[in-house]
Amino acid sequence: MVELNEPQSRLEGDLESRPVDAATTPEERRYEIALRPHRFDEFVGQEKIIENLRVFAEAANRRSDPLDHVLFCGPPGLGKTTLSHIIAEELGVNLVMASGPAVEHKGQLAALLTKLEPRDVLFIDEIHRLSPVVEENLYTAVEDFRVDVVHGDGPYAASIQLPLQPFTLVGATTRTGLLTSPMLSRFGYVARLDYYPVQSLARIITRSAGLLGLTIDGPGALEIARRSRGTPRIANRMLRRARDFTEVLGDGQLNESSARAALDRLDVDHAGLDDMDRKLLRVIIEHYRGGPVGIETLAAALSEPRDTLEDVYEPYLLQQGFLARTSRGRMVTEQAYRHLKLEVPKPQGQSALF
Repeated sequence: MVELNEPQSRLEGDLESRPVDAATTPEERRYEIALRPHRFDEFVGQEKIIENLRVFAEAANRRSDPLDHVLFCGPPGLGKTTLSHIIAEELGVNLVMASGPAVEHKGQLAALLTKLEPRDVLFIDEIHRLSPVVEENLYTAVEDFRVDVVHGDGPYAASIQLPLQPFTLVGATTRTGLLTSPMLSRFGYVARLDYYPVQSLARIITRSAGLLGLTIDGPGALEIARRSRGTPRIANRMLRRARDFTEVLGDGQLNESSARAALDRLDVDHAGLDDMDRKLLRVIIEHYRGGPVGIETLAAALSEPRDTLEDVYEPYLLQQGFLARTSRGRMVTEQAYRHLKLEVPKPQGQSALF
């Protein structure tokens, strides 16, 4: 069972340094940290990436060198932050965490870099949101292990080069396309994390249930996994909510029936679509005849920021074939009509996808 109070200092440090996710509460983040794997052997899924990282880490340890810089790409909740912790653990070094938007000027960057010990790992979440000035100063840090500090003003200004200990930069981004080419070229290994298959999510749910002291059978784990949008973070969250319903309204045993009843109450359907996903699809169908419709128009119609639609909702809908992006805008697919149990319209001109 997870003891949330025992590793208090470690948990508090992680919570303070990690960028705040508006969609989760401090309690949710605390549980997420408590359920996080700490070694490659404990990590489920992303097998090819894990095997590559295992080789890179072992080679770095044998040479006593820092690991080459690593960039993790992919939607939220797939394990980018977790993998940065595992890399530091496997290398036996410290992990310093930062967020791109939080590093507002090069002085903050210099403060982070100068406290790194040899071979330490610097993790920057949302690295695509670094300001241009900070990003340019990061170039020399990751290539030459030095940072340039300008002292004084005008004709009395002087540039001071501060040497840095060799370190590993681990970046995470949900928007690879927003990274500049110079920044992208500085990473020795770029890994894109994909959505997890149902079987892998079921293994994660079974492991998390054991850590939480819950009893869950195979069909119950599969039922939660099928509705978790291919995302471990969501799978663990669904598990905790299913536990709440089962403990209060059931006998405390999680099985297929109790898991289905709990997730039905959360309005998460068998394909993992929640109320907002279905609302997005229905708006395109009912207001815009299935599309195409621009993302700004959708954001206004749904009262959601554009970034939220592009980063949180669209990736899964696109990956599962419910939504399509075209040069003219977003369009729903035939599969979306059938999932919502709506009549599939007949194709009209060039706007039809089916």
